[in-house]
Amino acid sequence: MGTASRRRVPTRDELAIWRAHLETFEIVRARIEARLHQDSQLSSGDYRVLLALSEADGRALRSSALADLIGWERSRLSGQLGRMEKRGLVRREPCEEDARGSRVSLTDEGARAFGASTLPHFQAIKEVFVDAFTPEQLAHLGEAAAAMRRHLDLDGPA
Repeated sequence: MGTASRRRVPTRDELAIWRAHLETFEIVRARIEARLHQDSQLSSGDYRVLLALSEADGRALRSSALADLIGWERSRLSGQLGRMEKRGLVRREPCEEDARGSRVSLTDEGARAFGASTLPHFQAIKEVFVDAFTPEQLAHLGEAAAAMRRHLDLDGPA
């Protein structure tokens, strides 16, 4: 067994790469989120909820299924939905199948806001993220992301 395989902590170079990745992508994320808000008055949380609902059958989901889909705790989602409901973007109604649950629906206003935000959001992603790389670098990033997803078992069984 070689030294590298016995090593229990990252090397100095590995830590430098980790830190550069983390710090840079936090800035990328913040800039894209700022542009989203500037262009559409939507937060990244609003966008995630609207995206999930726009892709759902009947533009509606049980709140528990929505929380699972976007990877949020139910309490976080509840607060987000309350803010969005006040702005007319979503509607919550009692769930027919389970009186304890609620069903979240995308309103026409929410669909309009989501639709209007999409092109500017995609443009921000292109300008802030995609345009920083050559096609080859972008392909390598895609491969690295896929490797990390496999390592973390995020893609589920094949």
